[in-house]
Amino acid sequence: MNKRLKRAGAILLCAGMLLSSAAYAKSRDDAQNISAEEAFKAKAMENIGHGKKVYFASPMFNHAEKEFNLEIVKVLEEFGYQVFLPQRDGIEAAKLEGKTEEELIQMIFSLDVQEVKKADIVFMNIDGRVPDEGACVELGIAYGSGKRCYGLKTDTHSVELGLDMNPMISGCMIKLFQNFDGEKLKEEIRQYLSENEL
Repeated sequence: MNKRLKRAGAILLCAGMLLSSAAYAKSRDDAQNISAEEAFKAKAMENIGHGKKVYFASPMFNHAEKEFNLEIVKVLEEFGYQVFLPQRDGIEAAKLEGKTEEELIQMIFSLDVQEVKKADIVFMNIDGRVPDEGACVELGIAYGSGKRCYGLKTDTHSVELGLDMNPMISGCMIKLFQNFDGEKLKEEIRQYLSENEL
């Protein structure tokens, strides 16, 4: 009986050591991931105020979206930012006539990726039930390249229970401007830019 108790105690002790070792390794990995993330954001923050080229990533599939994009871009340009807005500065519709779908995809993709890489900042409109897929790719390219990323949201849709947006999107942002009133949101951006640089 004594031997069984000792053996059971040893097994429990070993199991406890393994569990605590695994928990320590996981917490160390989590800490390293958080440290790496904080280091990445700190590096992006170091560049604040350096470079004023902005790529404006946004849905642009109807008149209202296009008009709102232009209004926000106008605010950024008031403060001296040079903004590439695909709907305005991208490939002209006339140049797309007579092209195959494959040619159109390659032209648009190449231009937009090139402009994201040239930019210092990506400013993303996150409105919609889910953010625009193309804008998400542009944000990912920008974030992975160490660009400074900002966002805006006027939409009341939520993508996850208890969260206003997907953490994989908001986690890329240095700052997110959020107001359900588009006019107030523009004023908030103006106020921020009067006191800070992107």
